[in-house]
Amino acid sequence: MQVTEPGESIANEADTRRALLERSGRPGVPIRKVFVQTPRKLAADPNNLAGPLSEFVRRGDLRGLHAYLMILSATSSGASTDGWSTTLPIMVWARAFGTTANAERAAATTAVSKILHRLEDRRLIERRRSGRERRVRVTLLREDASEEPYTRPLGKSLSDRFLTLSHAFWLDGWHDRLKLPGLAMLLVALHETGPNKPLFQLPAEHTPKWYGWSADTTERGLAEVRVQLESSACLDRRGSVGVTGFRGVQGRAAASVV
Repeated sequence: MQVTEPGESIANEADTRRALLERSGRPGVPIRKVFVQTPRKLAADPNNLAGPLSEFVRRGDLRGLHAYLMILSATSSGASTDGWSTTLPIMVWARAFGTTANAERAAATTAVSKILHRLEDRRLIERRRSGRERRVRVTLLREDASEEPYTRPLGKSLSDRFLTLSHAFWLDGWHDRLKLPGLAMLLVALHETGPNKPLFQLPAEHTPKWYGWSADTTERGLAEVRVQLESSACLDRRGSVGVTGFRGVQGRAAASVV
């Protein structure tokens, strides 16, 4: 499947995302866990472990978070002279970011520029125009907002540990069904669990310190994820939120608010 260029037949948003994900040649994207939470040993303030994700949640920026996750998912190699970059016509970015629905071209591209500006301000990407066409090159920076160049996480150090977001998030429509609290808590669940840690408990009153958003947001987010998984019959007997229904996630992941 080809990502359409200007003058070619117009793909819809789902087609564009699918093409970008297929082009990446992998089933999911590794994301450093420091995006979700700063490890206590590395935190400047042990009472504030919030990672860059918290900025999206506090500002209600679901569109920006979707865009960032799509950029991470679509950028699969650092072999080019531009490093870990993806260059696309601005309208392809618009479809990938979901700004084209019920919008004129000018409004869709303006929305892309605003989204990328916010991601730049949060020190997660760099961008520049490329060539005569309205092509935009987006270059990843490290997920910890340190402005250091991006490298593929390998999990060899505390700051390099990563979670994996399956492409099923996009291909199975989770991005349409989860609101911002639900997406934030899905990322927390992936952050906190793994093959050797299938369950975790999260006292909601600790989330302001641990993740940077309110206990109410945590409870609403877990409820959203639970609803999605109930439809897949993936709740365990204790009513914990299971992530077994999220295709491509290794092991069994669950969370509950106590």
